[in-house]
Amino acid sequence: MSNPSDELTGEVVGLFAAVNRRYTQESEAAAAAHDLTPLQAKALLAAESPVPMRRVAERLHAEPSNVTVIIDRLESRGLVERGLDENDRRIKRVAATEAGRAVAADLRARTPFAADPLARLTAPQREALRELLQLILEA
Repeated sequence: MSNPSDELTGEVVGLFAAVNRRYTQESEAAAAAHDLTPLQAKALLAAESPVPMRRVAERLHAEPSNVTVIIDRLESRGLVERGLDENDRRIKRVAATEAGRAVAADLRARTPFAADPLARLTAPQREALRELLQLILEA
């Protein structure tokens, strides 16, 4: 006889996987519609308004040097442009071009679930979920 707790754990883990799969599939399909990789799409969305390259790296959970290659590809397609920060010329900023902002808008339109996977939850439910996930990760 199986332990009901183990069955529940399996169901919850399966639901985590299903949420992740739906998020990933939606994001990949939206990126592919513009011949972008998911990371390129995420970088473009991060650069809709001018931001330091470091901020894009943080959003991608990547090293700034790795983000340079992604930004290079977006720049070669005319979707972003780089420049120096007006106040600190050591800081490189990246910003979506007009074409990049149009692609970003379409990416957002194609990813309603990925844009807000918790949309159906109330604020207290989101807070409870956050606390439960933090508890899991602290273990």
